[in-house]
Amino acid sequence: MTQAYEKELADHLANFTMRWTDGELRSYLSSRSRLPGPRANLELAGAFAEAVCGQPGDWKTMWTLCTRWTAIAPKEAPTNDPLEFVVFCGVRGVGALGAGSSARAREALSHLRGLARDPRWRVREAVAMALQDILESHPDVALRAFRAWVAPGAWLEMRAVAAGLAEPRVLRERKVARAAVEMHEDMLKRFRAAKERDSDEFRSLRQCLAYSVSVVVAAAPEEGFRWMMRLAEAKDPDVLWILKENSKKSRLADVFPGRVERIRAIMRHG
Repeated sequence: MTQAYEKELADHLANFTMRWTDGELRSYLSSRSRLPGPRANLELAGAFAEAVCGQPGDWKTMWTLCTRWTAIAPKEAPTNDPLEFVVFCGVRGVGALGAGSSARAREALSHLRGLARDPRWRVREAVAMALQDILESHPDVALRAFRAWVAPGAWLEMRAVAAGLAEPRVLRERKVARAAVEMHEDMLKRFRAAKERDSDEFRSLRQCLAYSVSVVVAAAPEEGFRWMMRLAEAKDPDVLWILKENSKKSRLADVFPGRVERIRAIMRHG
């Protein structure tokens, strides 16, 4: 099926470059989006991201197409609407194009920062995937941008960083894994300092941290477990819930049972 997508997408994209109209391509993606439904067509979105990078000629043409789609407002393309999948694909395309060079990476990251605050959860997931594409190709550029997103303490921007880092394939380099732990530590500091915790944005970050912590700790266990041990002494119920959820993940519980049990003991007796 993926090969069929690649051929069809190549034809549609070639048609777009000749005619500068994207109606047929939007219809193609929307009709195969699997929306409304519980799971969008991620295979097609991935094929689209690869296809825009494989087009000959000026990459700006593909950039214009993808950024045009990311500007489609929630009112026009609400959550679970087939047109939302077009936005999703646009975001994935921005990430794929950004992976092409360090200059493009910086431009893509600047564009994605605004999309990290999109009210549609699928669009935010696409942002995380786009961040991973850029991080894998240009780690120094991406990590510098991620730190700038975390510093102000905006919940959804931090959520995008946490989700973007929570992928083993982007954490293979030790410097990236260590930076991921450090940024999670910074995020939890801002999280603990929060007084108002009833917003959807805060809860979105909380839910993401319930799994992302275990991913980055598994990639850098020495630094990660030292941090988790300190965190286990916290009295903050939301922080303790995050630790409990992560301690259940097999990537920690099965691989590092002794360390996980020590953290659980601190939480029990803290």
